[in-house]
Amino acid sequence: MPDTQKSILFIGNFLTKKGNNPGVAEDLSSLLHKSGWQTLFSSSYRNKILRMLDMILTAIYRNSQYQVACIDIFSGQAFIFAEIMSFLFSIYKKPTIGTLHGGNLAKFEAQYPRRVRKMLRRLTVVCTPSLYLQEYFSKILPNIVLIPNGIDLDRFKYKPQKEPVPKLIWVRALHEIYTPTMAVEVIKILIDQYPNISLTMVGPDKGDGSFEKVQNSITQKGLRNNIRLVGGVPKNEVPTWLSQGDIFLNTTRIESFGVSVLEAAACGLCIVTTDAGELPYLWEDGMDVLIVPKNDANAMAVAVNRILTEPGLAEKLSRNARMKAENYDWSNVLPKWNKLLKEIIKNTYVKI
Repeated sequence: MPDTQKSILFIGNFLTKKGNNPGVAEDLSSLLHKSGWQTLFSSSYRNKILRMLDMILTAIYRNSQYQVACIDIFSGQAFIFAEIMSFLFSIYKKPTIGTLHGGNLAKFEAQYPRRVRKMLRRLTVVCTPSLYLQEYFSKILPNIVLIPNGIDLDRFKYKPQKEPVPKLIWVRALHEIYTPTMAVEVIKILIDQYPNISLTMVGPDKGDGSFEKVQNSITQKGLRNNIRLVGGVPKNEVPTWLSQGDIFLNTTRIESFGVSVLEAAACGLCIVTTDAGELPYLWEDGMDVLIVPKNDANAMAVAVNRILTEPGLAEKLSRNARMKAENYDWSNVLPKWNKLLKEIIKNTYVKI
């Protein structure tokens, strides 16, 4: 039975029952519950107004059932949720952890510095999985706690890449921030050299027109036989799709952590990624991934060709990427959360 003296309320998007894949906060909530915490969460409503009301009402009417609150903090409209909930928790004098997420959060702070700083100063602890965000926000708060996102390493079968073939995989949402058309352009550049090259693109259509742009680009470039659009898949099927490729393309232009890259590394794929946000902080070019500039399909194609032709490179990248991924297994990450939460409850947390 969960210990009632160890209780936490998570504020964020918990939309698994609505067909969405679970986010990191949802996985964390479940794992903490299994390790002895009483965990509450809000909200599972897709409608933003209902979600906000549910968060407020849960915080008020279940006030006696949680000792610590944890808020996911994103930019844009989602930031309003963090503002309102941090204010409410400050009224109730609840110890509150705010977790910084999203590649656009730094840009948002630059646009609305007073709002962001006012909200952050209400929090007991500010943490983030991102070295990039930790560095950026250290100008406001010098004591931001770094706790990385976790993955269940057992779900990802490691396949060392010694002699990869041109089977490429792309796993992100089809949205403009992930620049999916860049992956199509990479295939077009390489197809003369590798006529049998293939690219599988896995991810849901986010409705901003990116899916249609990718379809049109595939048709216009004559790549229908080389590129497959799978659509969104359940999270538990992602390892299966990743295992079907040898080289992973990450074309994003905005990134705060990059769980998808970490999952590809867990499978031992050879990774070519842009230098967006967190990625050059977490990965080392030429050691565990190859890093190229954002929006540079030519550079990404050159990197793919290096993996396919340069002796020993694929094996080195595959091995080192897997070794790095092992550091992010939940068995290493969860104890950091347990320690932080217990210190906050006992009022022994010391800001360094």
